[in-house]
Amino acid sequence: MRLSKSIWQTYKEIPADAEIASHQLMIRAGLIHKVGSGLYNYMPFGYRSIRKVEQIIREELDKIDCQEILMTVVTPGELWQESGRWEKMGGEMLKFKDKGERDLCISPTNEETVTDIFRKIVKSYKQLPLTLYQINTKFRDEIRPRFGLMRGREFTMKDAYSFHMDKSSLDKGYQELFDAYCAIFNRIGLEFSAVEADAGAMAEGDAKTHEFQVIANSGEDQIIYCEEENYAANAEKAETIRGGVEFNLQEAAIGIVDTPNKTTIEEVCAFLSLPQQQSLKSLVYYADIEGEDHFILCLLLGDDSLNELKLRNILACQELRPATDSELLKLNLVKGFIGPKGLAADKMRVIYDQAINRDAYYITGANQEDKHFENFCPARDGMIGETADLRMAVEGDYTLSGAHQIQVKRGIEVGHIFQLGDLYTKALGVKVLDQNGKTKAPLMGCYGIGVTRVVAAAIEQGHDENGIIWPKSIAPFHVYFALVGKSEEIKNEAEKIYQELLNAGIEVLFDDRNAGAGFKFKDSDLLGLPLRLVLGERNFKENGQLELIMRSTGEKELVSPEGIATTIQQALDKLEK
Repeated sequence: MRLSKSIWQTYKEIPADAEIASHQLMIRAGLIHKVGSGLYNYMPFGYRSIRKVEQIIREELDKIDCQEILMTVVTPGELWQESGRWEKMGGEMLKFKDKGERDLCISPTNEETVTDIFRKIVKSYKQLPLTLYQINTKFRDEIRPRFGLMRGREFTMKDAYSFHMDKSSLDKGYQELFDAYCAIFNRIGLEFSAVEADAGAMAEGDAKTHEFQVIANSGEDQIIYCEEENYAANAEKAETIRGGVEFNLQEAAIGIVDTPNKTTIEEVCAFLSLPQQQSLKSLVYYADIEGEDHFILCLLLGDDSLNELKLRNILACQELRPATDSELLKLNLVKGFIGPKGLAADKMRVIYDQAINRDAYYITGANQEDKHFENFCPARDGMIGETADLRMAVEGDYTLSGAHQIQVKRGIEVGHIFQLGDLYTKALGVKVLDQNGKTKAPLMGCYGIGVTRVVAAAIEQGHDENGIIWPKSIAPFHVYFALVGKSEEIKNEAEKIYQELLNAGIEVLFDDRNAGAGFKFKDSDLLGLPLRLVLGERNFKENGQLELIMRSTGEKELVSPEGIATTIQQALDKLEK
């Protein structure tokens, strides 16, 4: 590609709404152009990288006999109504009506559509197992789109769906897709972790589910891991044992202490000169469980945080939220001074976090304004309640074995796989004849990769103050060839080298623009191709050589134009990816 003939524009200024590196650099390097909130056009160089990710995905999925299809972006509302998700998807689904007043939506995901395809074609166990996938546009009407392609409203996604007659087949297919995902991200050249995750409303029971997280400081997710025990999980899913707690086990009578205007754990414990872990945090939640209203008091050590996902799973509820001020008043609870003593068991379900020692003594709310209890002992003074894992795992915790401390790093979710079971096949009335001639609802697995998010994540992981540092596998081109000179002789030499590289099958971007060396070099660093090859008029006339620079390390060497294609190919071969 000749830059003189390309539509490419770079920018010096950082966009005002770009908060993270990938968003900033993709705009500045001319890879994407913003159309509207969370909406981006993919420009030629950015789209080349996206297509390379897609090709790697195709190659790895085809190896395990997955079949590519292409489903419509617009899907009928009746399919979603049949599965029960037309209302459940909420505001993220963009809905509209056609001229015939039929309900339609822009697909945020495709479980219903692929299941409809399956039920119209597959009738026998002999046609299973089967895995179908597509790489297509998705739209989710994010309330607050941000971070460029990381959390846009329209994006490119690979979604695959497998169908199986039994759990053993599903487990086998799941492992094949798991291994394929590892191969995909390894080929791209990303540092990633496959972590245990929660599938939320997408799966049932103890179904397997994993997230694939690209390690990056800007990641929205926390990864809890222990290398010694080969354990990794999303912080929302992680199960750990809290460490470093010094409980107050000194028996003492319960009493009320004045805490004027002290409504937070931090304020109360500072006022009483006590560590926060010797207090109890009382959080009241409302839950809709099978259509009935419930209120739950969650108790944690004062310096712990509630993991709402764990609570939602414990309750198996349809809706979960903090109780409102008016609801607290109806429960005779005083906001800022809530505690477990004296609560009516018929109005409140009490759950203690498992890190709480019920024989220890704590500061807790007295359900009176400006008052707290001191020396509250749950075993002696509180409601019996339940015990469960409610807290968010943090650095310093231990694995469940208690043998090793966990560590925390940040990640960007680029893939998620889970076992759906018969959730959708039953909802859509899918029946397949088994070996005994009986009808059975097949089991499903679902496997997604955010293609455009992978490109952004690769940039988050690979960049410096000057621009992008692409992994070789998905770089728009492999070589940035800059001509620095104006004479016909040097231009002819540049043309000769360019053609030799093209003929050798090397992906080269030829900067033949009428611009200065500094301008070209800044653009080269910003775009971040693996190699920069410079034909400078002065250098070439003096010693007949070109300069070759490796973007990732800045390593430089002078190379001869003789056999330049071989030289470049050898340099590319040295790059891991």
